[in-house]
Amino acid sequence: MTEHGARASTNPANTSARPGRRLSTRETAELLGVKPETVYAYVSRGQLSSRRDAAGRGSTFDAEEVAALARRNRRESGTASSGGGELSVRTRLTLIEHDHYYFRGVDAAELAARHSYEEVAEWLWTGEPRPGATFTAPKTSVSAARRAVDALPEHSGPVDRLRVAAVAAAAADPLRFDLSEEAVLGTARTLIPTLVAALPLSSRGHRDTGPLAHRLWARLSGRAPDEAALRALDTALGLLADHDLAASTLAVRVAASARAHAYAAVSAGLGALEGPLHGSASALAHRLLTDVLDHGSAVPVIAEELRSGRGIPGLGHRLYTGEDPRARALFTLLADMPHAAPALAAARDIVSTAARHTPLHANVDLALAVFTASSGMPPTAGETIFAVARTAGWIAHALEEYGERPLRMRPSGQYVGVRPPQPLPE
Repeated sequence: MTEHGARASTNPANTSARPGRRLSTRETAELLGVKPETVYAYVSRGQLSSRRDAAGRGSTFDAEEVAALARRNRRESGTASSGGGELSVRTRLTLIEHDHYYFRGVDAAELAARHSYEEVAEWLWTGEPRPGATFTAPKTSVSAARRAVDALPEHSGPVDRLRVAAVAAAAADPLRFDLSEEAVLGTARTLIPTLVAALPLSSRGHRDTGPLAHRLWARLSGRAPDEAALRALDTALGLLADHDLAASTLAVRVAASARAHAYAAVSAGLGALEGPLHGSASALAHRLLTDVLDHGSAVPVIAEELRSGRGIPGLGHRLYTGEDPRARALFTLLADMPHAAPALAAARDIVSTAARHTPLHANVDLALAVFTASSGMPPTAGETIFAVARTAGWIAHALEEYGERPLRMRPSGQYVGVRPPQPLPE
């Protein structure tokens, strides 16, 4: 095997050496780096033509036509865009434009407002509605994940726990290497509730039943939730399920491109998520918000942030020129939670005070901070919500990547070091 995992005989250049040569479905799939069913999808879309073999037992494909499609696919799935080197990956999952975002063409904010997190996840995975969808974790998976999480040091963060839980759940699943769509969907429907069940309980006497948002609440707050709070949490999970090719999602696609199983792909996402510029940004916004509540005004808090040369967490987003639609949707729900009023007022104070320095809109991290701070949750709760929610999107991207050519996410390095040959160090 070469570094890229392909046999030399499947080089597209080799197939054109014999004009008129016909390839079997298996050979065509290997050459294109896809599943056999994807070959027939190419035929149905008019990208390949097929012909029954002489015995009538299967289809054959023109080798030159297949080689041309392979070359075209490599060009289209290249890692650099024509606009200046930014990473670009084809996807049918999430579109962000004009300060809105869409899951498979459907307004994502409206989808999350009208459907449960589980139903949003199913839509991302399959493109089909599954009303009343519920996720249940097998006892063996939960038991393995809880034992592993319980062994962690007390100061471990939520992403530490989720990452360890994912690894333990993988070890408990002997069929994890089955990358068929059906098997990966089965993994997704059990992994997400396993991650939640592995987290330590904050509410005593809670039973792991009901919608996922109800089960997650008991891990985040010791307070008894009301209907408005549970609705806000469920909607937040749906809003955060995917957001195009964020850093963690790219990590997932790279792992899936190497044909890592779904648990490992999710682990890769969790690793990238832990950076302060990604998943943990909500914790910074939470602390900023509580500082404003403690001071009674945003002015001294914002002044200190600016004096220290730090950015103001919870404000602005590179993909939206206006208000983050996820923040807008969450703020609407938070307005129906009476106990959220002080935190909402503090958030408005942050936005208006910061506007004197730079006119930035609130993003979803600030909205999450309002929710967590007013629900008796720790600063890390937003990171937990984010990680659990985004697992659905990571699985969707892994599924999409499994249908692509293996190891296509392999950019070339641009060497800028000293030119060889150099003398050996003494």
